[in-house]
Amino acid sequence: MTVLLAGQQNAGKSTLFNMLTGARQHVANYPGVTVDKKVGVLKVCNKTYSLIDLPGTYSLSSFSLEERVTRQALTDLKPTAVLNVLDAANLSRGLNLTMQLIEQSQPLVLVINMMDVAQSEGISIDTDLLAQRLGLPVIETIGKQARGKQLISDAISTATVTQLPYSLPKLTNSQQHLVSLLEVDKDKFGQPLDWLALRLLEQDAAVEAEVRSSLSTELWDKIANLLNESIDSLTKSLTMSVSDYVMTRRNGFIQQLLHDVVHEATPDKETRTEKIDRWVLNRYIAPCVLLATVFLIYQLSIVYGYELTNYTWPYLAAAREFIAGFLPAAGFLHDPYVRSMGLWIVDSANTLLNYVPIFLILFGLIAALEDSGYMARIAFIVDKILHKFGLHGQSTLPLILSGVFAGGCAVPGIMATKGIPDHRARLATILTVPFMNCLAKVPLYTLLVSIFFVEHKALMMFYIATITIIAALLVAKLLTKTVLKGTETAPFVMELPRYHMPTLRSVLTRALERTWVYIKKVGTIVIAVSVVIFCLLQFPGVPDSQQQVFEQQASKSIDRFYSKLKGNPYLDDVPVAELPALVNYYTDFKRAKLNATNPAASKSVNLAFSARNELFYPMVVPPKGDKAAKKVSRELRKLASARKKIRRQMKEVRLETSLLGQLGRSMEPVTQFAGFDWKINVALLSSFAARESSVATLGVLFQQDDDSNDTLEARMSSETKGKGSSDLSAVAVILFFALYPPCLATMIMIRVQTGQYRWMLLAIFLPTGLGFLVATTAYSLGSMLMLSGIAMMSWIYGASLVALLLVACSETLKRWAQHLFPSHKLGDING
Repeated sequence: MTVLLAGQQNAGKSTLFNMLTGARQHVANYPGVTVDKKVGVLKVCNKTYSLIDLPGTYSLSSFSLEERVTRQALTDLKPTAVLNVLDAANLSRGLNLTMQLIEQSQPLVLVINMMDVAQSEGISIDTDLLAQRLGLPVIETIGKQARGKQLISDAISTATVTQLPYSLPKLTNSQQHLVSLLEVDKDKFGQPLDWLALRLLEQDAAVEAEVRSSLSTELWDKIANLLNESIDSLTKSLTMSVSDYVMTRRNGFIQQLLHDVVHEATPDKETRTEKIDRWVLNRYIAPCVLLATVFLIYQLSIVYGYELTNYTWPYLAAAREFIAGFLPAAGFLHDPYVRSMGLWIVDSANTLLNYVPIFLILFGLIAALEDSGYMARIAFIVDKILHKFGLHGQSTLPLILSGVFAGGCAVPGIMATKGIPDHRARLATILTVPFMNCLAKVPLYTLLVSIFFVEHKALMMFYIATITIIAALLVAKLLTKTVLKGTETAPFVMELPRYHMPTLRSVLTRALERTWVYIKKVGTIVIAVSVVIFCLLQFPGVPDSQQQVFEQQASKSIDRFYSKLKGNPYLDDVPVAELPALVNYYTDFKRAKLNATNPAASKSVNLAFSARNELFYPMVVPPKGDKAAKKVSRELRKLASARKKIRRQMKEVRLETSLLGQLGRSMEPVTQFAGFDWKINVALLSSFAARESSVATLGVLFQQDDDSNDTLEARMSSETKGKGSSDLSAVAVILFFALYPPCLATMIMIRVQTGQYRWMLLAIFLPTGLGFLVATTAYSLGSMLMLSGIAMMSWIYGASLVALLLVACSETLKRWAQHLFPSHKLGDING
């Protein structure tokens, strides 16, 4: 048995849903679309109902995605009851949907929610008269105070299919003729024939397509002919369209009903919402309030969220150690593939789980903004500017979260696009959000700027931080004029909801459920893809000739260890076969001590390792006065250091000869035009899995010499400048990295949010092509004109800015052109 929650946006449906289901709920998608489907369990006496929260909508037309989803759900699910939730302080907004639910013969219960708000504004509702006039059970609730749960539960069994409370006398004959034709195949329709006939007369395209596909060609032709005749005749006699006539009759009844049942003590009194809006939506103050709000969200979720990961990461690291304990032990040089792949998967999962604190805060703040009513006002304030580039007012928050100010993350940014009702603008936002400067891009920028632009650090960082915004706006405009041109769009129609104080329960519930969706959907796919990348980096492996060299180095280190400790009594406990276990024990101990944050934790580590192996423990933590143990500890440290060095060299060779490394070398003939060598290619390819990998990979590729202790900046500077690389190469890398395709997690999120692989592929190839084009232009043109890196960057930035201004002012320029050169003058000139 199914119960549906239907109603307008901001009527408190979600609050009632949480009140009725508690924790017994989950979120899925409606078939074929990305609209959230919230399903919960509602128990009433001995009966269990499946409670579904439908998308908020004002009508059952097929204009928007939410309306189509709601209408399809009402048809397919055959509900036991439909709880139609209305805002008590804004009853007129919701009654249009109520009338359409009655037209569709749904079993209804009217739930008048937020009665406290109505009372505070001096509004009283005669619910008994309302029930009498509509012939429906009507109950009063205050969702945020959890008042009305029992009333709703009791009312489900009284859900009523009532008669239409107003008549459509001028449509009766045409409607009955259509019904008589539809009755021939009535079993093929899951909806009342009267409602189908009325929708056909209103020329509802979705209903027409459904009826046409269900009937024989002969019967449909009869219906089509009847429709053509009836609609022409009715349009002339009504002097308006059929849908306008239905709407007029419906609104006339609603206005009379409101007049009878709603009473306002002081109808002209300014409400609290109106008072706040006088400031919040003020032309001059609104941008300041918006910036302050955005800064607060950014600061709390991204900045403080990242700080929280310092506290959560030790738990993830502990989980890694726990899982590693079940995997085969590491060898001296070689690890079993099961261990390597197992830890690779765990590390990939931990990378994503590390974002959880950020998401919890972020989704909680978004829920608070939605509940408060300010989210709708953000869209209202910036829509005019973003609309020039094909975006939507509600694109603002996703772009900010992704790193407008440098330091965001594209994954939560893409998840935040769920609230954008315009499908075209939502896709354009999803595809341009990755251009923002996420936190993981910053290390590479910092590295290159520190090497090549020491005297122009501030200017370069300003260029980098803002050129990505320019690129995102221009790409959004390009997409909406090309591949997204035929995508469904919707006009910007928005009702500014009343301000509410968010409830902690509602905010927490939505933050948790949205975070869980992220973990479940992204985690499963990332694990599969991480295995593929692991294979690309591991195979075919280190060549045999070089492997022999590493083996000899390892043997020499082991021989030296035993020769230095000859005669030492502790050596009897360490045969050659046990040596890898001892070295692993030593490295595990050192890692655990580094993770210990206080003396108590450090002491616990000592106790744990003492219990783990009593024989090895004195060799790692020598007892006071035991010179033999100290000597073993000293030689063990040298052996572990030698082993680490050899393994790192093996890793570098494996990376260079891996399939990914070979791919990097094979790309050199093309990428040389942008000034990239194979190491930069490999770094950029590896950053595809995670942006942070770029600098880490460069750290491996630009290895430390034995006799030096230079930073990565110093090593890269010395090697690249020694080979003739210039700051132009750095500009090319920075521009390519800024426009580079999104990382793996972001791509997966694009697939999840769009529901289609083609958008994910577009998100890969478009930025790659654009980034390479811009990088090649910058490097080639700069080399030809012998410009410095900072000069070339300035030219690129200036050209981008001019392009942005031209696009933004294109409509104004057209109007000026039409004013200066009217069409007849142009005709005279042409002809």
